[in-house]
Amino acid sequence: MRHWHLSTGSRVAVYHYPPTGSAPRSTVPLVYLNGGPVRGISLLDHRFLRLLASQGHDVYAYEPAGAGRSGLLPMDQYSLSRSVRDLAAVLDHLGAVEPRTAAKADILGFSSGAVVLTRALATPMVAAHIHRAIIAEPGPMDGPTARIDGQRGRPSARGLAPAMTGPRSTHVPRYAVAFGLMRLGLLDPDTGLIGQAEGDNALTAADLGSDTASAYCARDAHRIPAEDSARNFSFSPAASLRVQRTVKDSPSLAPRLKQSRTPAMLMIAECSSQVRQWATAVLAADPGVRRTQYLTGVGHHLWNGLDDNNRRAAAVITAFLRDAPAPLPDYPKRADIPAFLHAHK
Repeated sequence: MRHWHLSTGSRVAVYHYPPTGSAPRSTVPLVYLNGGPVRGISLLDHRFLRLLASQGHDVYAYEPAGAGRSGLLPMDQYSLSRSVRDLAAVLDHLGAVEPRTAAKADILGFSSGAVVLTRALATPMVAAHIHRAIIAEPGPMDGPTARIDGQRGRPSARGLAPAMTGPRSTHVPRYAVAFGLMRLGLLDPDTGLIGQAEGDNALTAADLGSDTASAYCARDAHRIPAEDSARNFSFSPAASLRVQRTVKDSPSLAPRLKQSRTPAMLMIAECSSQVRQWATAVLAADPGVRRTQYLTGVGHHLWNGLDDNNRRAAAVITAFLRDAPAPLPDYPKRADIPAFLHAHK
């Protein structure tokens, strides 16, 4: 792990997994944007990134400002637009440290990381540095999309999985009240009731147990793997809510996204807890989306270490990045969107 000091002022923790194994080496680096939106990279994600590296990918991942081992920002600086600017700065920095691949990079964005990637594709100055884009299980890309209360995937493990063990900050009244009021929008994330660093350090993986369960299929409710250790876990509730608020307050991205020409792939999970229209809105608006891969038997956390889920997700990603035939049918296509949404009523 190294720290990069970006031109935006952010100090981010960067992890590099060079290509290994006997697979052909990619000449284009692959940058991973994790979900959160302000959360450290999970242990499950690190294992999956090592799997991608073993297939010849030169993988870089960075924890967003305010998360994991990255530096904090003043609370009023957390926003979706700042996240996009940080991505652009990371790509600039990558060009400096890897001059042989300075022109462009492939980007894999997951969940809220996919939102950052989608916004980057609609920003020509950033998109010019993106070779191929993989939009995996995206959250809402703008305010109009965020206000959709639509269909979700097949049942998740939320409400079915055993409660996570371990300490919880939400059992402490001060934290429980503050976090609850912030989530309801009744308390500003800038509140002095709980400082940013204190809130980050107080929240534990057990506090997010129901959110974790919602990322798995109902059939997996009693075998959900540990995603983090106590040492590794990092989540900033206040900064995350502020970023989400800037998404909800943003105008429609569709007019700008319609100008995108960067080759892109959309990944959707069968048991996704995400609103289906969050993904189909990207598919409908972005002409650069060349294929969609619908992964069965898996929830929002597409690569979760269970069964062969990691291998299947890696095969989908590798095939697209190498412009090889897709392992799965191209579904749903744009013409399939109405039927796809109808099937999930």
